[in-house]
Amino acid sequence: MAIDPVCGMKVNENDAFATSTYNGQTYYFCSKHCQIAFDKNPEKYLKNKEDKGHHHCC
Repeated sequence: MAIDPVCGMKVNENDAFATSTYNGQTYYFCSKHCQIAFDKNPEKYLKNKEDKGHHHCC
């Protein structure tokens, strides 16, 4: 299971709604909304990953 970097939801890599690649790593998303938010500013969400903060957008 992967973690959606925007909302913190667990996402099955095989069933992910959307994916993006950033700096050679693939990220998995529960919704198009989360993917779009990540694609606009990936560093914002990767930084928050360290803080263990969840945005609960979905």
